Amino acid sequence: MKRLLLCATALLAMPAMADTVALTGGTVAIGDGSQPIPNGTVVIRDGRIVAAGANVAVPAGARVVDASGKWVAAGIVAGFSNAGLVDGEGIEETYDAGAGKSVFNAAIDVSAAINPANQSIAIDRAGGVTRALVAPEAGNSLFAGQGAVIDLGADDAPVTRPRAFQYAELGEDGAGKVGSRPVAYVMLHDALAQAKEVSRGGDWGRSKDSLITRTDAAALVPVIDGRMPLIVHAERASDILQVLSLKQTYPAMKLVLLGASEGWMVAPRIAAAHVPVIAAGLADLPAAFERAAATESNVGRLAKAGVTVAVSTVDVSTEGGQRNVRQYAGNLVAITRVPGMTGLDWGAAFATVTSGPAAAIGMDGEIGSLRPGRRADVVLWDGDPLELSSAPVAVWIDGVQQPLTNRQTRLRDRYLTPQEGALPKAYER
Repeated sequence: MKRLLLCATALLAMPAMADTVALTGGTVAIGDGSQPIPNGTVVIRDGRIVAAGANVAVPAGARVVDASGKWVAAGIVAGFSNAGLVDGEGIEETYDAGAGKSVFNAAIDVSAAINPANQSIAIDRAGGVTRALVAPEAGNSLFAGQGAVIDLGADDAPVTRPRAFQYAELGEDGAGKVGSRPVAYVMLHDALAQAKEVSRGGDWGRSKDSLITRTDAAALVPVIDGRMPLIVHAERASDILQVLSLKQTYPAMKLVLLGASEGWMVAPRIAAAHVPVIAAGLADLPAAFERAAATESNVGRLAKAGVTVAVSTVDVSTEGGQRNVRQYAGNLVAITRVPGMTGLDWGAAFATVTSGPAAAIGMDGEIGSLRPGRRADVVLWDGDPLELSSAPVAVWIDGVQQPLTNRQTRLRDRYLTPQEGALPKAYER
């Protein structure tokens, strides 16, 4: 009997199967930069968005969810994270983000190490995060490896796209790994030249002082021919210009800037190069020499110049969870009311944490908004998702409704009304 009860409990904890769902009467936030739509409807079928907006018909037989007084929004996409790679800060045994002293760097593929049972995944899912760009951390090289896009669903298949981008460090972090900025630039160009040689099928000819192994060079071939985006962490304006100059040698390369605290200083150049930016929404202090000109108006000024911008937790001193990115987006709306500051309107700000990260790596046709055909990542909020007082009521990922319980909620419920017992709660099952 006990075994049957356990099996029943496990089945109840599993997400429901995908079906046709219509969320009606709520304020709809599509996530593509458009403004919220009052009294809208969102229709989900077979794990995809069918329609979203005003005057949308409810299909016959659909399960109707009354969203009156609530918001129906695209799921949050974490723009840059280590979700699923780190299961506890400072616990070395659970840390799979860094390359350490490995001889392999660019060839590292983090998708094999994603742990969907990671506690932070369940917590962020309950906070409205449905997808994440997961990146490795550079070890003894400029190149950290190949990042992945994952979903935060409660299942054992988290990877949406493996090898979705390559990640590299320049600026102070890159210089610190190899000696100085000039050395970093030489090693960067050497690595890309070696990859070009491999792509041509020529002799390897790797010198003993070359940055990379043949395996790493092969991993960089999709970068130089434009099949894999290269996300480069660069903060200082002069470093950003060095990154942009890569397109002169490799015109097919799809560059993405990460951080870019001083990006506003060269925003027209970034826009002209059609390079998206994944920035820190709260980088407003000169926390490093390369961020001397940091300002919270950075994102607004970049967007005003025509740059596609996303917001992430990069460069935030206390990172917390990926669910916090909605606060950063909300701040971008709030600072529009501060004299001398440049922010974003609501629709543009919400896009920085939904379709913006997806667009940066060329996946906005698949995730990041409620436009028809996209994966049905939908969050039902009890209020404006950019307000800190709001919380998710329900979450769908690929059209499947997800559990919102996690270790934190279970501990809360367990100790909410403590009772006297023979043993402390920690010893009870």
